[in-house]
Amino acid sequence: MKMTIDQPVMPNGAAVRDGASRRDLTAVASAKAVERLRPQYLELRATVHRKLLTRLNLEALASVDRARAEGDIRKVILELVGEEAMPLTMSERDLVVGDVVDEVFGLGPLEPLLRDPSISDILVNTHKLVFVERGGVLERVHAAFQDDQHLLRVIDRIVSGVGRRVDDSSPMVDARLRDGSRVNAIIPPLAVDGPLLSIRRFPAERLKGEDLVMLRALTRPMLDFLTHCVRARLNVLISGGTGAGKTTVLNVLSGFISERERIVTIEDAAELQLHQEHVVRLETRGPNVEGKGAVRQRQLVINALRMRPDRIVVGEVRGEEALDMLQAMNTGHDGSLTTVHANSARDALSRIETMVAMANMNLPDRAVRQQIASAIQIVIQQTRLSDGSRKVIGISEITGMEGDVITMQEIFLFEKVGMTQDGKVIGRFRATGVRPKVCDRLRACGIHLPPDMFEGVTEVR
Repeated sequence: MKMTIDQPVMPNGAAVRDGASRRDLTAVASAKAVERLRPQYLELRATVHRKLLTRLNLEALASVDRARAEGDIRKVILELVGEEAMPLTMSERDLVVGDVVDEVFGLGPLEPLLRDPSISDILVNTHKLVFVERGGVLERVHAAFQDDQHLLRVIDRIVSGVGRRVDDSSPMVDARLRDGSRVNAIIPPLAVDGPLLSIRRFPAERLKGEDLVMLRALTRPMLDFLTHCVRARLNVLISGGTGAGKTTVLNVLSGFISERERIVTIEDAAELQLHQEHVVRLETRGPNVEGKGAVRQRQLVINALRMRPDRIVVGEVRGEEALDMLQAMNTGHDGSLTTVHANSARDALSRIETMVAMANMNLPDRAVRQQIASAIQIVIQQTRLSDGSRKVIGISEITGMEGDVITMQEIFLFEKVGMTQDGKVIGRFRATGVRPKVCDRLRACGIHLPPDMFEGVTEVR
């Protein structure tokens, strides 16, 4: 049966966009064509790959640069393809050759997806289903794993590259690709239907404040206010749900820290991209095969205090390290930044209170709230809206305590007012008109904010 894929189209019928690789069959062929050709194509690819491995010296190949070896290996693959009975066009031969090269040097069917800069997440739900996220919207692609064993080999290649393993005794693993992408894999028996793989990708070039304004994630006055808060060494907490863009905002704000300051970053998985010269990066470590040797964030926060930091940036507080972070903010490490999972600014404070309780210090609730109120000055609420766009929907100031309650006041907020026919959110950024108390501290640092910064409305469509 002859494969006919000379005129690839997107699943919705649109033509392939300019610059798309013709050999990315899984990303550009129509759904019906892929389903019809998949058995023959997978069988051919597996056969060629198997024959290739019998000709290669794998130990020598591991030490050879891909650019140097790829040309010779492509010639061998073309010979093997020619030995098969299946008639192929020139573009189809290139497709098979490219995919087999990806199998030998890379992550197989995932390689075309990893080369696509528009993809932010790759979600493999067993070998049969692969989804990606583009622009905040999930869509299915026709990446083709042969079977669960094929997917397991790809997962093993990922985790072994960072000295980890995944098997029956350790069926869950977190890892990181060479480009910094975060990987999570879980296999049977915990995954009922087959191996699961999630890859969270990060742009090669981080977004800047100007980019957020252009993308309408916030307004110019909001960005200017946050810039001054960071430079005046206010402690800032960024709150939001999974995938809301907290790390992106944290990256942007970290860029406003002076080059003269020593910055210590602490993360579960190193995602931050700080461009200052004096940056010390720390990363947690999971347990080894024997279940020992784990290094948690709390240990790193405590150790960071001994490293003479001017600023401490914690990628995300999620446990007992919240107590040590608050103490650092209250004991001379002003200007610290961190993120937390929460759906609102008020929820973020409640979550921190709960995480402090996880430290088993038996502190009274009022004492914990006093610590929070004195440590954190600004809370930023970030969210991903229904149309996939990410916005700063609130900037609040912690003003102190009234009784046993932490008092807050909103400075900027985003109001959703409707939806367009194509599902885009219509809303507006609005300044509440409240002049924050931190303006006195900013003034003491030589920063004078214009009176009209906290007034006005900006429509967003």
